[in-house]
Amino acid sequence: MNRKFVLLNLVLAGVVVFAGVKLRDEYRAEKAREAALRSAKIKPLPPPIFYPLANDPPVMPSGYKEVATKTLFHPSRDPNEPVEPPPAPPPPPPMPELPRYHGQMNIGDGPLAILVEHPGMQEKALKPGDTIGQFKLVDVNTNELTFEWSFNGETVRRTLGQLMDHTAAAAAEAPRQQNNAAAPAPPVVKSNLGAGEQTQFGFKTCLPDDSSPEGTVDHGFRKVVTQTPFGKSCRWDPVGR
Repeated sequence: MNRKFVLLNLVLAGVVVFAGVKLRDEYRAEKAREAALRSAKIKPLPPPIFYPLANDPPVMPSGYKEVATKTLFHPSRDPNEPVEPPPAPPPPPPMPELPRYHGQMNIGDGPLAILVEHPGMQEKALKPGDTIGQFKLVDVNTNELTFEWSFNGETVRRTLGQLMDHTAAAAAEAPRQQNNAAAPAPPVVKSNLGAGEQTQFGFKTCLPDDSSPEGTVDHGFRKVVTQTPFGKSCRWDPVGR
């Protein structure tokens, strides 16, 4: 038993001695590295090349011209006179009314359009290329007319119905309507023609020109007038029916 304790103590003592030697060696190595660092000489880097800065330009009064122009306390202090823009061009005049169409004809030399510059003016027979007012007739056919406005050369195409002069037709229609309104209605000729033909249903028909009042009795038949959805219906019923 004592031998085991002695042996254990020897092992522990050896471990302590080994650890102490190891620690002592590391300590010496650390000291040697510190001494080497202190004794080492560091070569300094060369300083950067110095370039002198450019000199500021001298202050000139003309340099403040823009400041004095833009920082104004009143617009009248601006030395530059404002240039007014040129006036806008006037708008183009509106296109005048196109000539009115009164008809056309062709006598062998090409179609001719019968036109008037304005309603009520004298008619003119024009062929393509002729001028009426501010317009030149460019083309004529049975469906439409083509004009060119002399102001800017604009081409205008219209159908014959659009160019028709309706004022002349209206002026001719007005006296006709007045004459029709002034003419008295023809007098109504009243006649008692009596009953018409006998029907298979026992009553007689009414004649178209018979104007006898309802309830009239003629040869044993009484005139009866009834209202239907399609108008008045007339017949002659036997008396007492």
